[in-house]
Amino acid sequence: MLNDRRQRLYGRLALFYAAVASLGYFTELFWPLLTGVLTLHLFWYLVQMHWLIDWLREFDTTEPHHAHGAWADVLDYLWSFRRRQRTEVRRLEKALQRVQTSVESLSDGLVIITRQGELQWWNEAAEQMLGFRDGDVGQALTNLVRDPHFVSWFQRNRRHGQYEMRHPRTERVLQFTNNRHAAGNRLLLVRDITRLRQLEQMRQDFVANASHELRTPLTVLQGYLEGFSDNRDSLPPRTHRAIDQMQGQTRRMVNLVNDLMLLTRLDTVDDAGDQTAIDVAALLNGIVEDARELSGEQQHRITVEAQTAVQLWGNGSELRSAFSNLVFNAVHYTPEQGRIHLRWYEDNAGVYLAVEDSGIGIETAHIPRLTERFYRVDPGRSSATGGTGLGLAIVKHALARHDARLDIQSTPGTGSTFTCCFPRARIARAPARTASA
Repeated sequence: MLNDRRQRLYGRLALFYAAVASLGYFTELFWPLLTGVLTLHLFWYLVQMHWLIDWLREFDTTEPHHAHGAWADVLDYLWSFRRRQRTEVRRLEKALQRVQTSVESLSDGLVIITRQGELQWWNEAAEQMLGFRDGDVGQALTNLVRDPHFVSWFQRNRRHGQYEMRHPRTERVLQFTNNRHAAGNRLLLVRDITRLRQLEQMRQDFVANASHELRTPLTVLQGYLEGFSDNRDSLPPRTHRAIDQMQGQTRRMVNLVNDLMLLTRLDTVDDAGDQTAIDVAALLNGIVEDARELSGEQQHRITVEAQTAVQLWGNGSELRSAFSNLVFNAVHYTPEQGRIHLRWYEDNAGVYLAVEDSGIGIETAHIPRLTERFYRVDPGRSSATGGTGLGLAIVKHALARHDARLDIQSTPGTGSTFTCCFPRARIARAPARTASA
């Protein structure tokens, strides 16, 4: 359509100037007439241009005035562009409104912070949790949230990380998650986890109280059963099997209660208590002796290889619980005369305890969940071995309190390797000697 209008315009201009030229030729006033016509044409263009400038000043509110010739094409194009622009702006405004409404309706707080650490924007949930006001825009976040540990975490973690704190005024437990945002800014996610922590505390209290309440009757029951077992010759033969079964199940319940109490303590006490330089080589030799006794007639080949000069800063009781759980698990899940090898060593990244076995192995799908409480790969086999389902959960918590982690590698039918990975900051040195078992 635009091309047709342009062709008609060019045609009319050509006819007009041809007529002017013919008239000038026959009247012998060619140049004066042509000059006058061009002057009038130029004046008309100037008028049209001023109309265009005036309209552009009110571009957002008025439609273009009626124009002729090439100026009509210009005005039509600009007005069409403006209509498309308005439509797109309205669409974007609606989309932005939907996003803003969604963000404001979130129960989690969102805070945008500049690279200088100043508040730029926050939603209503963040305002309620942290007590921000409109005048706080441009203020440093650390001036408004003054907890020293939070300030240290915020200044140290510029990209990712989580931090929990109890708000001093509201007593809410808040979880902060730091994320990268556009233009070097940071997006801080604030979540109220007060109810979650209350439920966790209720669970911990229940487990602790139930464990304490169960411990006394189980001890009494265990004592009576041991008395019956010691005098089994005076009891009817038909009771022997029942007494053995009751003793086995009572021992299992006692172990479960002990594990629950230990896990509760690891959960509720913030640090690992008194820490000293632990002679890991000697600790492993003691655990190996217990493991050989546990193995009994299965005659597992249990060996230990340790760099005796490398000791570990930590809590001896917690580390023994973690290491013995790994070794005893290897005994339970390794066939008769299987191999179990303990290796204590260091490298440039840290220091490690690896427990390798030639047992039944674990399917890859189960590995991420092994440290969950009461998770069992094979419930039937776990019950047969007398396990409580809490061993690896205890290992995980004990290691976390020593800045360490558990790495698990396993191949079904070949065996597994459980590795405790400690940072070099935990290393303590001792005079070198050789230890093996």
